[in-house]
Amino acid sequence: MARLDLRKKLSILADAAKYDASCSSSGTSKRDSVGGRGIGSTEGMGICHAYTPDGRCVSLLKILLTNFCIYDCAYCINRASSNVERARFSVDEVVDLTLNFYRRNYIEGLFLSSGVIRNSDYTMEQLVLAAKTLREVHDFRGYIHLKLIPEADAKLVEMAGLYADRLSANIELPRDEALARLAPQKDVAVIKKAMGQVRLGVEAAKPGKRDKIKPPRFAPGGQSTQLIVGADGAPDTEILDRSASLYGGYGLRRVYYSAFSPIPDASSVLPLSKPPLMREHRLYQADWLMRFYGFSAPEIGEGTAGGMLDLAVDPKLAWALNRREQFPVDVNRAPREMLLRVPGLGVKAVDRIVSVRRYRTLRLEDVGRLTRSVDKVRPWITALDWTPGGLTDAADLRARVATGAPQQLSLF
Repeated sequence: MARLDLRKKLSILADAAKYDASCSSSGTSKRDSVGGRGIGSTEGMGICHAYTPDGRCVSLLKILLTNFCIYDCAYCINRASSNVERARFSVDEVVDLTLNFYRRNYIEGLFLSSGVIRNSDYTMEQLVLAAKTLREVHDFRGYIHLKLIPEADAKLVEMAGLYADRLSANIELPRDEALARLAPQKDVAVIKKAMGQVRLGVEAAKPGKRDKIKPPRFAPGGQSTQLIVGADGAPDTEILDRSASLYGGYGLRRVYYSAFSPIPDASSVLPLSKPPLMREHRLYQADWLMRFYGFSAPEIGEGTAGGMLDLAVDPKLAWALNRREQFPVDVNRAPREMLLRVPGLGVKAVDRIVSVRRYRTLRLEDVGRLTRSVDKVRPWITALDWTPGGLTDAADLRARVATGAPQQLSLF
């Protein structure tokens, strides 16, 4: 293979990393280099400096160590049988790029993944060595996210947690049988075992109230995973059930959803077309409802056609339209849990309502000051001077609130 210069390698390996959506830097411990100590900071926006139209964070230094891979996963652009241009960074090149980009204020951290080369242990050793060199040799205090190679030795996973802010091992597909069919060299049980080890490490690193000596830090930003949407035929309700089990079983900070995108020379077992990007967006909204609004996956799936979320209205609004008997809600009396289920009211708005109503009885105008769009809220609430009358039960209410036909956007 012809020797590639660093610029060419960066072009290839940054482009190859774009298919992994799990690059958020939220939730980690705060560190900085104030006073001349070390290099870097986890403050600000971390490794994510831009947002795509669908709300996805894009890292300015989000790279693969290499896109060579001994695995042949049907859905992966970097699979062994793929006819793509290959490249590989050395550990020193990854370290130098991170430091030089940081000094130029291009980045605030590193998201490092890799194809599997030689074997799982060797690949994981290289990823850990890059993070270790940044931390111990250069005292780098910025954000580091390492992608786990689940088949690697447990000791390497433990070392990765000591140097990284966040770890992630991608489940990839909602259905276990689909993973076995499309990625026969991967074992979902092995992936879950690695995720379980990370959870135990994170929990062990939490200091107790009576601990005089704090335990060593271990992935303070927790762990995340990614599910590919539309590659295996799983409906949205099944995807949300898998996400709920992952949150409950492994204490994940985030489950990321990535709409399947057809790749060159794709296997005939994969779909020929990509799903609507709005579907991915609706799954993120539903995920938010589970994490912050008290909804369960079965509740979100109620009344869906074929287990698919409505693309014309957001999941909370769809639930409210299906449960009109629970509305309208009195903003002056309803418990916080019910207010969170009102379309148009976010967590901050609900908390403000709960706080303000202790001192005064709220009118519709007051609600309007506390939320972004009072028009979206009107059909679902009552206030001192407002009742929706028959609006909540109007036959054309869905038509009034629907956003129209969804359009497919470009993923990249």
